[in-house]
Amino acid sequence: MSDVPRPIRLLVCDDQALVRAGFATILDAQPDMEVAGEAENGHEAIECARRLRPDVIVMDIRMPLVDGIEATRRLAGPEATDPAKILVVTTFNVDSYVYEALRAGASGFLLKDAPPAEMVSAVRTVARGEALLAPAVTRQLIGHFAERLRPADSARPAREEVTRALAPREVEVLKLIAEGMSNAEIAAALFITAETVKTYVSRILSKLGLRDRVQAVVLAYRVGLVSGVA
Repeated sequence: MSDVPRPIRLLVCDDQALVRAGFATILDAQPDMEVAGEAENGHEAIECARRLRPDVIVMDIRMPLVDGIEATRRLAGPEATDPAKILVVTTFNVDSYVYEALRAGASGFLLKDAPPAEMVSAVRTVARGEALLAPAVTRQLIGHFAERLRPADSARPAREEVTRALAPREVEVLKLIAEGMSNAEIAAALFITAETVKTYVSRILSKLGLRDRVQAVVLAYRVGLVSGVA
């Protein structure tokens, strides 16, 4: 019996053939990855994902028929019975659709002009079940989408549910995550170790039924734990 781990199976979705081929070539060349399929629009992406069941889907946002946001929502959103791990790729880091893609269930996003090594690393990160949303990117999203992130009047009951579910220290950590701090920065701010922060983050995700750090950021803003003003 071989001890060689199974490669990460990928689905690459982009409406531009050259971009799609470029991504597929880079990823398929990795010893621990295998491109199981490609899709040129959101409709194909959904069909291929359900048929091939890839470990990670590399998803473009702007695609015909069904866009990447809706495809992400169907494959990784609240209604998905077996949520897919989706890495969204976009042309601009202030793309007006990025926030919606993250709300739809994406595990993170990457710029299309990122170096190949960064894309490879991003796929591995998402495959491990970790969120790919750097603190600097979180801050940028918060600043760009300040008005959209502002909680509605109906957010108060949801906010109270969150604060009841968490210990006071966990609420504090969640707020700092939403403000774009890394574990090291949170540790310094609260005078605790990074390992302790990691434990708090795990507890927060578990108690709130969240998949990753990205979902924690979105929830914190949606219920008004932090202000949407950068």
